[in-house]
Formats: sequence, C-alpha cells, structure tokens
Amino acid sequence: MPTYEFENKNTGEVFEEIMSIAAKEEYLVANPHIQQIFTVAPPLGDIHRLGMKKPDDGFRDVLRNIKKLNPRSKVNTF
Repeated sequence: MPTYEFENKNTGEVFEEIMSIAAKEEYLVANPHIQQIFTVAPPLGDIHRLGMKKPDDGFRDVLRNIKKLNPRSKVNTF
C-alpha cells in the first residue's frame, strides 16, 4: 500500500499514513481539516532501464550466452 503525507491545516502538523487509495479518499472526506501534501515526486522510472544501475554478473552471463547463440542479435551485454 502507498504511503501518503498529510498536513493538519489547523496545527500545521505533517504526518505520514499507509493506506489504500480508497481509504485515503474516505479519510480526506471525513477530515476536512486534513490535506494531502507532496514533498517528493513518486519514482516513475526503473533504475535499470534508465541506465543508472547495471545488471549483476549472473544476468550479464545470461546475456552473453544469448548473444553467443544468436550471432545476429543486438543484445547489449554491458
């Protein structure tokens, strides 16, 4: 379940809650003095696909075997 950050409009207190999307909506309707805040953008990318982290050696061995068995393949073995 996702973690949400909320702020109490009356006291300025910031706190986190773990709940489902439906529960969050019900919570905000039941507590009008609470508002959801966004302090960090949610991660939208995979660090492997963005090139920030390379696969481990075991997976790279699998990629090398694929490339060796398929000579015309353009598989990147890093």
